[in-house]
Amino acid sequence: MDFKQGDRIELILRSKKRVGTVEEVYNDTQKCKVQIDEFPVTVTKPQKYLVKAEEPELVVVPQFVADWINHCKQKVYDLFLSMDYEDSDMSYEMYNWLTFSDDNQELFARAWLDGYEVEKEPLYYVKLPYFGYVTNRMDYTLSQSKTDAVMLTESKIKRMDERYWQFAVLVEDLEGEA
Repeated sequence: MDFKQGDRIELILRSKKRVGTVEEVYNDTQKCKVQIDEFPVTVTKPQKYLVKAEEPELVVVPQFVADWINHCKQKVYDLFLSMDYEDSDMSYEMYNWLTFSDDNQELFARAWLDGYEVEKEPLYYVKLPYFGYVTNRMDYTLSQSKTDAVMLTESKIKRMDERYWQFAVLVEDLEGEA
C-alpha cells in the first residue's frame, strides 16, 4: 500500500470528486480510514479508489508580501480586504508592488490561497576601499579579512548608511577569492 497517514487524497464519493486526508492505514486488511468533509470513511482497496491529490506548486513572493499576508491573516482579513489599498494599513511598498501589474495581483491571490515560498534576498559584503570589510561586530568595525566580514541584505546596508551601498559586493562574486 503506498498511502500513509497525512496524505491528501482524492476520490469519487456520491458522484462528486472529494478531497480528504488519510487518517489511518490498515496494512493487514488493505483498508484505510480517510477523513472527508469532516466524516471518516473506510476505503477498501484504496489503490483502486484513491489517488494522491496533487499539491499546487508554491509561488515565490518577496519578504514584504509574505509579511503582509501574515499580517492580514492575523487580523482575519479575507482575500478581498487584503488587496484593498484604500481601506487598509497597507505599506507603500506593498501597494506599489500590488498595483504594478495584474500578474502581481494574481501572484498575491495564489500565495494567499495555496501558500508561498519567500524569495531569498541576495547577500552582500560591504568592502570599503583602503579600509576593508564591515565585520559582524556590534559597532560594524572594519577588517581586511573576509572571514570576519558580515553578510548583509540590501535593506540592512542602506539602514546602516546609505553611502555603503555603492561598496556592496555580492557574496557569490567573492566566493572564489581567499
